[in-house]
Amino acid sequence: MSTVPVIRPIHNEYCQEIIDIILPIQQKEFNVPVTLEDQPDLQDIDTNYHRTGGGFWGGFIQEELAGTIALISIGHRAGAIRKMFVKKEFRGKEYGIAQQLLEELVAYSKSVQITDLYLGTVDKLAAARRFYERNHFKEIKKTDLPSYFPLMNADNVFYHLHINDGAA
Repeated sequence: MSTVPVIRPIHNEYCQEIIDIILPIQQKEFNVPVTLEDQPDLQDIDTNYHRTGGGFWGGFIQEELAGTIALISIGHRAGAIRKMFVKKEFRGKEYGIAQQLLEELVAYSKSVQITDLYLGTVDKLAAARRFYERNHFKEIKKTDLPSYFPLMNADNVFYHLHINDGAA
């Protein structure tokens, strides 16, 4: 049995598995006050991500969905990263799922001429923030986000990455 992660696009048939990863991490692990009702996109991945020029990817270990990442194409050659979550037991360098998910998203972004990536997160997610910073994302003020960036109520820390041939 291989423990090498497989990263691939995922669609609506994975909605419940995606929800089962994301909600407990948000609500139980990090006490972020967000509900499924706050995130209707999780119940229709195809419409909210794939059909709008973005994407949604899963990281699998032995066919188990272990992590997710999503991209919303927001126009202006820009994208918003969403839904970057990895199950606790699959985090870290041993599997490298988060890194591979981000690299897949950046490669896709380059292929569709997206040159700027933005994301919002929560200040208490220190490990996530370090991860983005290691991957050349620069913390920016909320007021420096483009007007077309889709804000999430819980987010209070924001990052930007200008993609070039050397990024991520």
